[in-house]
Amino acid sequence: MTAALETIGLGRRYRSNWGLRDCSLTVREGSITGLVGPNGAGKSTLLRLAAGLSRPTAGSVRIFGEDVDPNGTAHLGRIGYFDQVRPLYGNFKVEEMLTFGRRLNSSWDDEAARGWLAEFGIPLERKVAKLSLGQQAQVALAVCMGKRPDLLLLDEPVAALDPLARRQLLQTLLGSVADRGTTVVLSSHIVSELEPICDELIILSAARVQTSGTIEELLAGPRILVGPRQEFDPPGADLVSSSVTSRQSTYLVRGGPPDLGSDWQVLEPNLEEIVLGYLSNPAAGGGMSSVSSIAGPGRERAE
Repeated sequence: MTAALETIGLGRRYRSNWGLRDCSLTVREGSITGLVGPNGAGKSTLLRLAAGLSRPTAGSVRIFGEDVDPNGTAHLGRIGYFDQVRPLYGNFKVEEMLTFGRRLNSSWDDEAARGWLAEFGIPLERKVAKLSLGQQAQVALAVCMGKRPDLLLLDEPVAALDPLARRQLLQTLLGSVADRGTTVVLSSHIVSELEPICDELIILSAARVQTSGTIEELLAGPRILVGPRQEFDPPGADLVSSSVTSRQSTYLVRGGPPDLGSDWQVLEPNLEEIVLGYLSNPAAGGGMSSVSSIAGPGRERAE
C-alpha cells in the first residue's frame, strides 16, 4: 500500500533555529495519526511542509508517492489543511465561505460541508467575524471536509473548543473520514483525546521525532520502575527518562524489565506517561526539565 505521507531527512530552518530537523517518517494510507509535543516541537512546521505551504531547508516530503513541490499545485487537490490560526474571511458569511470553497475545488461536496455545520449548529447567514473562535474553527473544518481530501492535515483542530465540543468534534471526524478511508494527521497537546481515535502516534520534541509507532506498540514496550532513591542505569533495559527525589527513584525504561529485587515495583505506564517520558529525555532534547510527574496518581511507592 502506498504511503499517504512520507518524509525523508526533512528539515526546516528559520534563520539560526531549526523548526524541524532530520524528520523521517511514514504515515500509512487510511490511518489516523496523532502528532504530540510541546509548543515549538515542530508539529505545525511538519504539517505546513506536508501541505506544501513551506519550503524545506533539507530533505523531501511525498504525498501518495509524489514529491510535494511548494511552488506547484498538483498535490493540492488531494489535501485538506486546517491551520490553527483559522485564516478565514471575516467579512464573509458562512454561506459565502462554502461558495468560495466550491468555486476553488472541483471535487467539492456541498452536502458534506453543510452537514458538518449543521451537526454543530453553525448559522449559515452569520458573518465569520461574528462567530466565536470555536465556531470559526468549525467553519474552517467544514471547508476542509467539503473538499473531500484523501489526506487531511489538522493543526490543533480542537484547541479553541470546550471539552464537550472537542469530544463531539473528534467523534464526528472519526465517523466522517472512516466512510472514505481518508488519511488523517492531527496535532494536539491532549494525549488522552488522541488515544481513542488514533491508530498511530508521532512524538515530537525540540524539532525532532522522539519516537513513533502504533498505539499498541508504544504501550507494549515501556515499563515504570519505582524503587529506592539512587541513580543508576537499569541493566538490560534502555532508559527513556528518570526522576530521583528525596524519597524514591522513578525510571521509564524500554525492554526488560530487569529483576531488581523486592525493593522495586514494575508498573505499566499509560500513554500519557509514556509521552511525558519521551518528551523529558534530556539526551533527545526534550522540552521538560523534570519528569517527577511520570509517577502520576497512585505511582508513589509505599514506604
